[in-house]
Amino acid sequence: MDAVRYLVMRSLPRVGAVTLARILSAAGGATALSPRWRRIWRSEPLVLHDVDLLAWHPHWDPAFPASVNRILDGHPGPFRSVRLASGFFGIPQREPELHLWPRLLADGGVQDLVFISQPPPVDMPLPADILRCSKLRRLYLGFLVFPDTSDLPDGAGVFPHLKEFVLLNCRIQDRDLDHMLASSPKLEMLAFVVSYGWPEHIRLRGQNLKCVLFMLSGAAEVLMMDAPRLERFFMLPVDYLREDDEFFMVVRITCAPALKVFGYLDARAHQLRIGDTIIKADTKATPSSVVPSIKILALKVNLGVFTEVQMVASFLRCFPNIETLHVESAITDVPTGEHYTEFFEKLLPIECVQSSIKKVVLHEFRGDVSEAAFLKYLTQRVNQLQELTVVLSDERLVSMGQQLLSGLAIPPWAAKTCTVSLVGPKRDWIFHTASDLSIDDPFVSDHGQELFRFIKKGN
Repeated sequence: MDAVRYLVMRSLPRVGAVTLARILSAAGGATALSPRWRRIWRSEPLVLHDVDLLAWHPHWDPAFPASVNRILDGHPGPFRSVRLASGFFGIPQREPELHLWPRLLADGGVQDLVFISQPPPVDMPLPADILRCSKLRRLYLGFLVFPDTSDLPDGAGVFPHLKEFVLLNCRIQDRDLDHMLASSPKLEMLAFVVSYGWPEHIRLRGQNLKCVLFMLSGAAEVLMMDAPRLERFFMLPVDYLREDDEFFMVVRITCAPALKVFGYLDARAHQLRIGDTIIKADTKATPSSVVPSIKILALKVNLGVFTEVQMVASFLRCFPNIETLHVESAITDVPTGEHYTEFFEKLLPIECVQSSIKKVVLHEFRGDVSEAAFLKYLTQRVNQLQELTVVLSDERLVSMGQQLLSGLAIPPWAAKTCTVSLVGPKRDWIFHTASDLSIDDPFVSDHGQELFRFIKKGN
């Protein structure tokens, strides 16, 4: 059975697929479908995942794009789900398919599309026909240059059904992203994956936009300018960006009244602005410099660097109603030997610390004295603390983690009762976990096994 006939069979209803498999088997690998079965196949919405073709044709085989051509060209639509993630367009022989497939996808009324150009190169121009796919509900693009929209009018009718838009290492100009947001009134999720500097300035707006993700990505500035239903702003940390002295990305919150989940906010790589206020180490909380809606905050900080410790205090002042605080320790492999116990002891009361934080998770614990000083501060000040979890960076630090927690348990805590846990290293982040709004806390990734637990009773 060849690849085209296999995919035709897969796209049919269950009974039809089984019957067709028997016919093809009895025919000894017939080279064409009968007119009857072809009519049945054409009457069903198309489902095409090109990974299924690889069993017959490697992606570099000319038969691979030829098979995709036959399927897309032979079906009248609608195209329910098309995933073209195995194609390599880096040679002249494949350029015709790069121009042909978006046209066929638009003509077929594709609804769910994954279109990824396997690198190298990483800058293949995406034909403008992709902008004619007005039936799209989900659009995932990878290693492509988004087409120029400067001559196109913005309008709600361009992508009236689009709910998810994901860019994997794509180049897109500021104006083109503005066009997509203005032309997608139902857009709920926007994601950038391994994308740096394209676009440079991101202006988030959309009446239905609920979730924005930066997975190992960033821009010069992200402005939440008109996102009344935005609930989640998720940034996966990028380690090497901390090597520069200058801020990597400005994150500005202007209009996001429903924002509940925010982070990882990096004390070194990000500059936070709330309205017109730049949040600095000495910024005081005022009505114009706080975001009361946020319930879950995640920070990344080197607790052995005083300027970053100061920024943590300033960040906490900006979010008075936090219930869950995640802190990822960014200490280098060599312990700093620095801690700021005196700073914490003299720190003025912070509203969320005094009244609302119930859960604290310290990620990537390395055993540095600065981490111990920070945890001591929290246990002495967080009045409502119910759960404290320390996540090891390496399972070889188990004994050190146990000693730390046992030592913290000796003096009285501010909270009445708190469950304290030591767990193994966390696993890799999963994109769908971060984007799934049914998961309340996307920063709680799968950890290793629980290694140590006790319940601390306050005085």
